[in-house]
Amino acid sequence: MSVVEREFEVKGRRIAARCWHDAGLPPLLALHGWQDNAASFDRLAPLLPDYHIVAMDFAGHGLSDWRAEGMRYHTLDHVDDVLAVVEQLGWQDFRLMGHSMGAGIGVLLAGAMPERIAQLALIDGLGPYAGEPEQAPQILREALLEWQAYAPRPERVFADRGLAIEARRRGFTPLTASAATILCSRGVKAVEGGYSWSMDRRVRHHSSLRFSETQVQAFLEAITAPVLLLRAENGFPAAADIFAQRWQSVREGRLLTLPGGHHLHLDECPDKVAAAIQQFFAGRAA
Repeated sequence: MSVVEREFEVKGRRIAARCWHDAGLPPLLALHGWQDNAASFDRLAPLLPDYHIVAMDFAGHGLSDWRAEGMRYHTLDHVDDVLAVVEQLGWQDFRLMGHSMGAGIGVLLAGAMPERIAQLALIDGLGPYAGEPEQAPQILREALLEWQAYAPRPERVFADRGLAIEARRRGFTPLTASAATILCSRGVKAVEGGYSWSMDRRVRHHSSLRFSETQVQAFLEAITAPVLLLRAENGFPAAADIFAQRWQSVREGRLLTLPGGHHLHLDECPDKVAAAIQQFFAGRAA
């Protein structure tokens, strides 16, 4: 099966994408998680042969350009980039699947522009991280101090590619060596003296402002497309009451828990994830 690499220009920046299957098939946009890249779907996409899948690297991730020096990475800017790519693809309405941060961005887009999303599949994520209104001053304080202390510096260099892969394997969401190798296929670049991350270090900075839970629930309520949520048995923990409130905000939803960790679609069970998504898109019960 051939995989096609594409590039899009968004406000003078390059957004890279990885594409599977014939362009004449129904369109499916894939959005990866925080600090990941489009290779996150390398095991899942081949198992969904009925759709033309376009997985984009968010700005500052994978092979996409970094934002200009002096700029932060705001979630809403990623939503802007997604819409710009979709417009260049000429898709009026389409299916969307997102993992983690990509699921949060998918929720924001589907809530703001519900007429564009036909079906929405979320993998271990149900909307963006939120904060309570009274936390806003402290959230901004931490972001301001972090930004004030930031200074461009040379990226960490690994003597060989294997060391970078091992570091990713032991990262904030541990992975198997094979899954880490896949992510590093476009998450690591050759530099003088070895290899470094292709991701912009500023991606790791804290948000200066977060949505409130009420706002996130409003986005979920505004979604008109059917929603599939695939939760990982050992995924990111979520407060039961907050999750319940979010899920109750979904008009038409199907919830399924599958074995594995946060990257279950790449690591433990891409076959089960693909089967559930395929059944959902086809309108069959999982």
